[in-house]
Amino acid sequence: MVKLTPEMKEAFSKAPVYPLATASKAGEPNVVPMKSVWLVDDETVWVADNYMEKTLANLKENARAAIFLWGPETKGCLQVKGDVEVLTSGPDYEKMRAMVKAKSEKYPAKSLIRIRITDVFTCSPGDGAGKKVL
Repeated sequence: MVKLTPEMKEAFSKAPVYPLATASKAGEPNVVPMKSVWLVDDETVWVADNYMEKTLANLKENARAAIFLWGPETKGCLQVKGDVEVLTSGPDYEKMRAMVKAKSEKYPAKSLIRIRITDVFTCSPGDGAGKKVL
């Protein structure tokens, strides 16, 4: 696994929405905008599954995902890729569920998508576009 730099962690904290990309085993892509996303340490991202259907089906077939970090205050953009575990019980799931329910009881917090970061790429325009940075 790779560890995000302080600058990358700052960008993560400032992104307004986190597009989450997955693909089925057959390669059918899916991208969804996510808000219940947390960087829990230098190499782990949590995403709350409140209403996932295609995304969850894709992750069960192909346990990889990418998150796009960009916004007016992120000072560039990054693509963060990683290996995924889908959790529906255990301490991490319960902690995520409490965090979601603290926002609003209306969210079901059905499962925790835990992403272990494996790669980071820049997606800012210019000579380095698409370059692997971690």
